[in-house]
Amino acid sequence: MNNFQAILTQVRILLSSHQPSQVQALLDNLLKEELLSREYHCTLLHEPDSEALARKISLTLLEKGDLDLALLGWARSGLQPPAAERGPSHSDHDGSSQCATMELGPLEGSYLELLNSDADPLCLYHIYDQMDLAGEEEIELYSEPDTDTINCDQFSRLLCDMEGDEETKEAYANIAELDQYVFQDSQLEGLSKDIFIEHIGPDEVIGDSMEMPAEVGQKSQKRPFPEELPADLKHWKPVPSSSSSLSCLNLPEGPVQFVPTVSTLPQGLWQISGTGTGVSSIFIYHGEVPQASQVPPPSGLTVHGLPTSPDRPGSTSPFAPSATDLPSMPEPALTSRANVTEHKTSPTQCQAAGEVSNKLPKWPEPVEQFYRSLQDTYQAEPAGPDGILMEVDLVQARLERSSSKSLERELATPDWAERQLAQGGLAEGLLAAKERRRPRETQVIAMLGKAGQGKSYWAGAVSRAWACGRLPQYDFVFSVPCHCLNRPGDVYRLQDLLFSLGPRPLLAADEVFSHIVKRPDRILLILDAFEELEAQDGFLHSTCGPAPAEPCSLRGLLAGLFQKKLLRGCTLLLTARPRGRLVQSLSKADALFELSGFSMEQAQAYVMRYFECSGMTEHQDRALALLRDRPFLLSHSHSPTLCRAVCQLSEALLELGEDAELPSTLTGLYVGLLGRAALSGPPGALAELAKLAWELGRRHQSTLQEDQFPSADVRTWAMAKGLVQHPPGATESELAFPSFLLQCFLGALWLTLSGEIKDKELPQYLALTPRKKRPYDNWLEGVPRFLTGLIFQPRARCLGALVGPSVTTLADRKQKVLARYLKRLQPGTLRARQLLELLHCTHEAEEAGIWQHVVQELPARLSFLGTRLTPPDAHVLGKALEAAGQDFSLDLRSTGIDPSGLGSLVGLSCVTHFRAALSDTVALWESLRQHGETELLQAAEEKFTIEPFKAKSLKDVEDLGKLVQTQRTRSSSEDTAGELPAVRDLKKLEFALGPISGPQAFPKLVRILTAFSSLQHLDLDALSENKIGDEGVSQLSATFPQLKSLETLNLSQNSITDLGAYKLAEGLPSLAASLLRLSLYNNCICDMGAESLARVLPDMVSLRVMDVQYNKFTAAGAQQLAASLRKCPHVETLAMWTPTIPFSVQEHLQQQDSRISLR
Repeated sequence: MNNFQAILTQVRILLSSHQPSQVQALLDNLLKEELLSREYHCTLLHEPDSEALARKISLTLLEKGDLDLALLGWARSGLQPPAAERGPSHSDHDGSSQCATMELGPLEGSYLELLNSDADPLCLYHIYDQMDLAGEEEIELYSEPDTDTINCDQFSRLLCDMEGDEETKEAYANIAELDQYVFQDSQLEGLSKDIFIEHIGPDEVIGDSMEMPAEVGQKSQKRPFPEELPADLKHWKPVPSSSSSLSCLNLPEGPVQFVPTVSTLPQGLWQISGTGTGVSSIFIYHGEVPQASQVPPPSGLTVHGLPTSPDRPGSTSPFAPSATDLPSMPEPALTSRANVTEHKTSPTQCQAAGEVSNKLPKWPEPVEQFYRSLQDTYQAEPAGPDGILMEVDLVQARLERSSSKSLERELATPDWAERQLAQGGLAEGLLAAKERRRPRETQVIAMLGKAGQGKSYWAGAVSRAWACGRLPQYDFVFSVPCHCLNRPGDVYRLQDLLFSLGPRPLLAADEVFSHIVKRPDRILLILDAFEELEAQDGFLHSTCGPAPAEPCSLRGLLAGLFQKKLLRGCTLLLTARPRGRLVQSLSKADALFELSGFSMEQAQAYVMRYFECSGMTEHQDRALALLRDRPFLLSHSHSPTLCRAVCQLSEALLELGEDAELPSTLTGLYVGLLGRAALSGPPGALAELAKLAWELGRRHQSTLQEDQFPSADVRTWAMAKGLVQHPPGATESELAFPSFLLQCFLGALWLTLSGEIKDKELPQYLALTPRKKRPYDNWLEGVPRFLTGLIFQPRARCLGALVGPSVTTLADRKQKVLARYLKRLQPGTLRARQLLELLHCTHEAEEAGIWQHVVQELPARLSFLGTRLTPPDAHVLGKALEAAGQDFSLDLRSTGIDPSGLGSLVGLSCVTHFRAALSDTVALWESLRQHGETELLQAAEEKFTIEPFKAKSLKDVEDLGKLVQTQRTRSSSEDTAGELPAVRDLKKLEFALGPISGPQAFPKLVRILTAFSSLQHLDLDALSENKIGDEGVSQLSATFPQLKSLETLNLSQNSITDLGAYKLAEGLPSLAASLLRLSLYNNCICDMGAESLARVLPDMVSLRVMDVQYNKFTAAGAQQLAASLRKCPHVETLAMWTPTIPFSVQEHLQQQDSRISLR
């Protein structure tokens, strides 16, 4: 008899005869006895399938040992247990199982033969463990496989044997098939999916009887389960209903077990009886031992077995290892109860059930204490202006190759309308990313953003969200600043990374760490400022410790996390500043997000909140007015760090008086913030601090030790003025600059003041020259702008305000060097990113001569294709174009420019033409139309061009269709007339979508082709072949009468056959007066198609070149084309070499007519 099936039968009956609250109490009791983990308990609470619930509870009792639990009940009750807990029943089953095992022996053949045999796979399983069983004679063993504990080693050996099978290579697939074989009965698939939910409801339903289909008791086709035999029906006898004053308790024959429960179990007795358990009945009771007046509650149901839900995801195999055997295996994720209709459960019961389900059982006390302490650590919000929270958009990022010849990948720049926002904010984004990951796989999520975009603040917001219960998918969140990980030594363990290097050290017992390691899928580890780690590229290839407890270097621990050897199944959240090529650790992330920064409205709202938190509400309006008077600073306010710096300076200026005015450059902004602090410090303190900032930047670091300061006075002054501070998670001796831009400003100040920098080397720090000539890698990317500002701006209000007039001579010499270098630069030879950096540098310099030289050398056609344009970039570019005094044509495609920046550039009178994404442009027109800006709308429509247009995706075709629809709507309007210039003037159109999207998108293109009245070049050739086929050619031919200006038609590599050639020949006469070039290269045209083309060739009076190479026609078709060519003196070239024509025939035809080309 199979012990599992006997227990399963009684658990089924138990579940069908009790209310959900009682089932909840039973599960809580199993959790209290440590038979269930906390997560598995939650999973069972939300299990909608009663059959799956019964099997999982039965497996738990089987794997953990139900008899041991019974003995525990006897010990608590103070009674003497039965003389033979493992009585005759066990002896019988021992013998029978032993015989079965001996008769079975090792199976020959493949694993699939096992599935088709009558052998019990549980008995087969123990063949692989005979050595272990033979070596333990001193322990009383039972050969019944269902009653023995199955450990991880046994399970691993079984998997290894399965993997060696010739017909089944995948071990997990084998386990899935065996699981289905053991648990799923195909004859029960037609029954109800959830009898438990449907039939267990109010109390009056419990007493009703339920009839089961007759086919439930039929014999299984593969192997009959014990509870499916008719004889087993008599093992369950419902107790007749009686009043509460019964004076006796009728017990069945044989041993009896009493199992006490915790206080959450309702009053009453639960009865489990049946053969194969070693006892005739098990009574699980609450409180004291039941007296004679207590009886098991009548079930009123005669249930043979519950059906298997056909759509159940799968049951746990009885020989699968438990969570304690495999500590790194994540447990099932929390699921929600489904398939509960409104008429089956009253609202009160729904509410009660929800409350019961949401009450998660307690962890062990040390784990609970650690959980609460970790919550307290992250729950505290910063006070004052530091606590201002502005929700910014999270944009899903994607990668692209930096060039066609390179395998390196960098962030793609989507157009504004193409951005994919992460809906629901950070909580929903993390939840969606977690749901997409593969089971038991570590997931890496990267949050990218430029310096000052608020990545660290966002990481802190994630931790606070978890502490407030907004990330229930994680049990623990650990946030570690990466500057804490650049430490020497090789004596670190995983515990140190989790508990000792976070915002503040945490005390955790070994039990806590063991709990975490067992459930890695419930762990979120945040690594903030990932760019500060040294040698990031090597994490995916470095060696690491094989076990969490083995000490190794911090680099080895990180390598183990990224290589998915440590905490496998956890979630890694990285925040980093992208700089060109992404390191492999980021480029191979499972999900990429970008922080978009503040919008213009959010920046102004932040200013209002800042002065409100500072207690200066009377200055709010004045501060906003100061910011609006400086459009350049307003554009920079999309960066939260710079927005706060503006607020700090505005606060200081408004305290001085009403005549306050903000500077017009970033250099002036930071000079204003540091000016008073510098004058009140020790002599030379600011210069010493600037030197430290520069040296740290050269090492890609932002933290320093206290002993690195030249004196204690300098350190005390810097800390008092807020120029350095203790970062979160750092030791008492560690300090850091409060912002990356402040470190950049101080680094530029050191370059300005230092006599160690040679004059001829100074221009290279502007980062405008090729990479091979740079003395450093420009990690401090804000240095070039601050350097030009400090050197060129007037001494009295810039450099002199920081360090006094003593450095005038040195600064003057450096100013001459940089001025000579900038005036020799030719802006037209620079790449787009370098050109924008040059404009920023000259704007910071505020030197009229240099500014005029740069703007007057700008080329008339400026292309920023693929270069990201931020709001400050758009502002500086617009200012330069206005000062140039000439007309410009701009290409703004794939720049990610925001609508306000696009509108400001388009509205410039010096911009005569511009190209931008179709979706962005149409959205801009719609916005201008809604706001009533008629003049700007007219200018935007007149200046927009799409010449030439290349459709490379289905979205390109759809956007082109929207543009045509806009023109048609515009033409039907009374207040506008004429065609859109972009549609009217399009002359060249390329279609290159490939063999998959091409046939789908081409009909959409054909429907709008007639709108392009000036189209001259239609190119339908693509390297990957569009394959529009004969149907596409037929649709295209119908548009020829409207394409009066078409001169070039390229239909190469489109799988055109004779039918397509025939359709094309029918439509070509409509193009007789305009078509100059026709290409049918590399199609499938045979002799009949060649005949159709030869027949129409004399009518094409304007045709000059025709290409039919690499088709399928033979010498007959070639001769027909050659004969037709003799009638066309206007044709200059006929290219028709093809391998299906004998070369001698081709040579003969060429000798007759030299216009035939064989190349």
